[in-house]
Amino acid sequence: MKITLLVIGKTDSTQLSAMTEDYAKRLGFYVPFAMEVIADVKNAKHLSEEQQKQAEGELILKQLQPGDTVILLDEKGKTHSSVGFSEFLQKKMNSGLKQLVFVIGGPYGFSEAMYQRANGKLSLSAMTFSHQMIRLFFVEQLYRAFTILKNEPYHHQ
Repeated sequence: MKITLLVIGKTDSTQLSAMTEDYAKRLGFYVPFAMEVIADVKNAKHLSEEQQKQAEGELILKQLQPGDTVILLDEKGKTHSSVGFSEFLQKKMNSGLKQLVFVIGGPYGFSEAMYQRANGKLSLSAMTFSHQMIRLFFVEQLYRAFTILKNEPYHHQ
């Protein structure tokens, strides 16, 4: 199974980017992983929230393949403990899934078309974090999940 993380816009912070890249590199020892950055919508300042969500949704949908399983990182999504998330990933791998795509949307969330395309929603917390920080948190949790599955000492019960 390959895991892809689709994100809107670049990360401005070089520290956050470096840490995210570090965990992404570590993930490569367990699973094929890619983080793909979709360029910000042009002239977003002149768009309403709904128009921006729709424009971002169109850009995201162009990146998806028909067979992809798509999970949106969304505040209304299902929450897991780290162990629960590792079990979720194990079930996806056991199902013979080829491509699992997680998506972090823009600042206003997702368009209705994205919700219709998605196979599920995942929430990392009831708290709100910047979209740039979520990238780091999510990639770290992916790495943690695989160390749990491999019974490695990174995660402590």
